[in-house]
Amino acid sequence: MTRTGDVANKIGTYLKALAARDNDVPFWVALPSTTIDWTVSDGVGEIPIEERSAAEVTDVTGRTADGHIATVRVAPVESTAANPAFDVTPARLVTGLITERGRCEASAQGLRTLFPERS
Repeated sequence: MTRTGDVANKIGTYLKALAARDNDVPFWVALPSTTIDWTVSDGVGEIPIEERSAAEVTDVTGRTADGHIATVRVAPVESTAANPAFDVTPARLVTGLITERGRCEASAQGLRTLFPERS
């Protein structure tokens, strides 16, 4: 969470926010205030997205017929894979935020109403 209301969260949050917007469903984000990064003003532009190992999505580990554990690639060898650890949902897609201090709009102004000491 940034001071402007952008939300960095598990991969898929952005897609859920887009689906909510497209279906006129409010999209609220609940978070503890300790997860707000007051130094970031543009989450989409400033937060680097951690890239996890491609093998997490191209390979699978399991037990073979003879009982041994083996990891095999399930994607074609020539295929590449992206495996981002999280995504950033722009504040414009978030109806509002819910913190231990109450609810507010997903914006710098909204956060200031709940956390005036951060102004």
